[in-house]
Amino acid sequence: MTVETKLPYNKEYIEEFSTTRKEPEWMKSLRVVALEQVEELEMPKPDKTKINRWNLTEFKHGFQSGDKISSISELPTKLKDYFDEENIPENLLIQRNNSLAYATVSEKLKDQGVIFTDIFTALENHSDLVEKYFMKDVVHVDQNRLTALHAALVNGGAFIYVPKNVEIEEPLQVIFWQENAELALFNHVIVVAEENSKVTFVENYISDNEEEELVANIVEEVIAYDNAKVSFGAVDQLAAGTTSYVNRRGVAYENATIDWALGQMNDGNTVSENITHLVGNGATSNANAVSVGRGKQTQNFTARIVQHGKATDGFILQRGVMRDSASTIFNAIGQIEHGGTKGNSVQESRVLMLSPKARGDANPILLIEEDDVTAGHAASVGRVDPVQMYYLMSRGLSKDEAERLVIHGFLAPVVNELPIESVKKQLKQVIERKVY
Repeated sequence: MTVETKLPYNKEYIEEFSTTRKEPEWMKSLRVVALEQVEELEMPKPDKTKINRWNLTEFKHGFQSGDKISSISELPTKLKDYFDEENIPENLLIQRNNSLAYATVSEKLKDQGVIFTDIFTALENHSDLVEKYFMKDVVHVDQNRLTALHAALVNGGAFIYVPKNVEIEEPLQVIFWQENAELALFNHVIVVAEENSKVTFVENYISDNEEEELVANIVEEVIAYDNAKVSFGAVDQLAAGTTSYVNRRGVAYENATIDWALGQMNDGNTVSENITHLVGNGATSNANAVSVGRGKQTQNFTARIVQHGKATDGFILQRGVMRDSASTIFNAIGQIEHGGTKGNSVQESRVLMLSPKARGDANPILLIEEDDVTAGHAASVGRVDPVQMYYLMSRGLSKDEAERLVIHGFLAPVVNELPIESVKKQLKQVIERKVY
């Protein structure tokens, strides 16, 4: 197991890093250009959260290979929770630190032309295809300082490509296991669904750094072409020492669907953007997310659906539970652009606070530039209803048992709507661990 690190991160370092990874010339050039833009660009400015006080730009960077995993039985228990050990997913990748430690892909998918692999293998074997999508039309390198830094320092990730007319029934799952508590994680994920295709993708982030400071800069791009359907599920569970920037974005074309099922369960400070552009007529997106905050962490989550095409549907559903001194901000933005007639935009954000020092803020925003549309929103922030607690405890339940039922009931409208059973199961397990 080798570790490569070097400071500062100058042009020579970037070129050497890219050469060591045997990347194509276009990727090396992209990295260098991105690095040159870092100091010129501003930091992202999430509403009501001053992330300039967070450490997102000082860290150790490099590439660490992780020991190969020959059998799922070798994994620690906390990773086994992400799937049924007696029914291992047929299509599963495990990235340990920055390298691929375990991979199983069915022959059927290979025969259909499906690509399901880590980002470095994709750069080596499918360079032209990766170049076509890497930070071109979904996330741009010059979006802000952190996206430019990400492009320069990508050191992990996955590439998923589903050809035209291919429908994959079983989920594709990736576990990103950051075992090294020192090296920053710059993960890049691309999911491409060609015309009339269908795919369900599930990812899990987990780290082991409870006290050591670590930076995670994650960018993920989803493209759904005409009549394609992408279900994207995630359970983020990076440890308390990790400060995270997560940028998940999608583009849906004619009659395409991108559904998000996000369990935002990091224990460290987190700023997360989930933005979907409904470019084609009849495109649809459901952005469902749950979060549980604890300790002193600060979280800022923005879900935005921008509706460009005609007769598009955008639905945002967010629910969060805060305990201890945790604080969270939910921004739900429904945006119907000029020309998006017959569009439908609905959003709901609710935060439940369990402790006197917990803080929540739900901000519903509608940006409508058309008349012939339907739009609505709902938002609430509050504490556990004492009447509910009294009723449950009067039926013989302890205070903890009653509170547990209230919390699960509060989160159920989101959890039960998640279309991916494995994500639903994982979320319930993580919620139990974080709240109690």
